Amino acid sequence: MSAEKLLVLVEDDASFSRTLKRSFERRGYQVITAASHDELVELLKTHSPGYAVVDLKLAGGASGLACVATLHAHNPATLIVVLTGFASIATAVEAIKLGANHYLAKPSNTDDIEAAFHKAEGNANVAVGERPSSIKTLEWERIHETLAETGFNISETARRLGMHRRTLARKLEKRRVK
Repeated sequence: MSAEKLLVLVEDDASFSRTLKRSFERRGYQVITAASHDELVELLKTHSPGYAVVDLKLAGGASGLACVATLHAHNPATLIVVLTGFASIATAVEAIKLGANHYLAKPSNTDDIEAAFHKAEGNANVAVGERPSSIKTLEWERIHETLAETGFNISETARRLGMHRRTLARKLEKRRVK
């Protein structure tokens, strides 16, 4: 199958996956879906997508970062956009290092994702913020950095941060990006 308009969507939320799939198909893309890293590996045996949308946090605490690495290793020219409801600087940096072209926080629509495919080049003119990071933002970044290190294992992250697992779960739910 041609990679030109072939898009692989790695998303474990079946409803969201169907919605995004239909939206991209209306734009002329051929869309194949995977709900896990293992499913993605199987798809890549017979397909070579030119585009990919990867959810950062997959079912069972699995990380979409492994999917990014697999897609990039399969074809470095694939334009990969990471989509997440748990955005952080730490995971954004890791996603880009592993081969993603862009990183978007949910909610993002098809227009946002398609625009991100065309923003593969960096922009040196992006304004630098004037406001320093707050303690809460620093805490949020440290939590997500540790989450990425542990493969999104909540219990191990809580142990490494020296906090109770339920406290960490509450913090994650409170700051969740929808």
